[in-house]
Amino acid sequence: MSVQGARAVAYEVLRAVSGDEAYANLLLPHAIVRAKLDAKDAGLATELTYGTLRRRGTYDAIIAAAADRTVDRIDPAVLDALRLGVHQLLSTRVASHAAVNESVELARRHGGGKGAAGFVNAVLRRVSRDTPGEWMDRIAAAARSDDERIGVTTSHPVWIVRALRRALTAEGRADELGALLDADNVAPRVAMVALPGLAEAPADAAAARFAPTAFTTRGGGDPEGLIRASEGRIRVQDEGSQLAALALSRAVPIREGERWLDLCAGPGGKTALLAAEALAHGAHLDANEIAPARAGLVRQAVASVPLDVDVSEEDGRDRAARAPGEYDRILVDAPCTGIGALRRRPEARWRKTPSDVPELTALQQELVLAAFEALKPGGVVAYVTCSPHLAETSGVLAEIKRALGDAVEELDARAVVRSVALDEIDLPDQADGSLRAQLWPHRHGTDAMSIALLRKR
Repeated sequence: MSVQGARAVAYEVLRAVSGDEAYANLLLPHAIVRAKLDAKDAGLATELTYGTLRRRGTYDAIIAAAADRTVDRIDPAVLDALRLGVHQLLSTRVASHAAVNESVELARRHGGGKGAAGFVNAVLRRVSRDTPGEWMDRIAAAARSDDERIGVTTSHPVWIVRALRRALTAEGRADELGALLDADNVAPRVAMVALPGLAEAPADAAAARFAPTAFTTRGGGDPEGLIRASEGRIRVQDEGSQLAALALSRAVPIREGERWLDLCAGPGGKTALLAAEALAHGAHLDANEIAPARAGLVRQAVASVPLDVDVSEEDGRDRAARAPGEYDRILVDAPCTGIGALRRRPEARWRKTPSDVPELTALQQELVLAAFEALKPGGVVAYVTCSPHLAETSGVLAEIKRALGDAVEELDARAVVRSVALDEIDLPDQADGSLRAQLWPHRHGTDAMSIALLRKR
């Protein structure tokens, strides 16, 4: 039998994510184009891919119970066919026979023939006999702790559940954990940016909640059509990312001739917005990205802005070290766990572990300290992470302030974001006394961006 195009594409992407650590948001659009899917099937492929990735932890627990074996004992190609099948059975309106039969065919083709096909058939038919609620009750009852129960039912690793709870507790909002975990499993509304001074939102666009540069298309719209028509001056960008870039460009009044640097620029969304801001105020912008492929994306992103942006390809620490005292503003959008962007990058929750955090925080500190040395007196560094993990936010800030002492002044990032925002924005105080702004998916409809502003005395 044949496998329907949308399911074949979804399975292809799931295999690449699981086996090759590919990124679904980069691979899926190309896979859809290659398969020549129409709009309806492209939408189905997208829902199947992202839905399966978001709920993978829950589905693995259900598969283990139905198969009576742990998922690490199942061939990876077969396991991805099972995940895709379980998602269709429990979370979509796809007919059960289609979900089972085509998942069986995927396993037969890619997982080892008749034996794999028979195994998938048996497991999925077992899953289909009970309701989603019954399966959720079963895996919840098997959990060994409250945090494990929360993790398995919301499809979050336990360490992320605990990190998110601690971050919310630091704001006195621990009771919002359930809402946050639920928000991580909902496809985000597509936010777009109209580069200031270079493009305007379409007349029928819906206004964004906070970023003055952001908008959404009514009824979904066609983002790709808008991007093409604007020659890249309109683009898809999370509203939180826009606020992070604007917090730096609007933290203090801009003087003509200022020099700015985006130190960890890939893939270039914030760089393009900073370039538009620099162009409007007579400032200069440089960018740096260590990975050549991502540096290429930065060059593409800024190509639509009539500003000469030099994009270097170096370790950010080295790039900053060779420019002591040269810059007025520096963005350090540092490598991080990425647990603040689980709505858009659902596979990120399965990529990192707690053991990755110390290495990342050390790198974050080194990048910010190097950037600080590249500032002129009075210059500002924006330290941004797409993570609310306290070790990557409050912890790094505390170490930076300890290392720099009286040479650094923390600006009130919450006040800056409030001044930029179109509407009143809820940014509670942090328990550590820092002045950073923390955005949240469930509260603001953005990625969980942390924004801190540091000025060199």
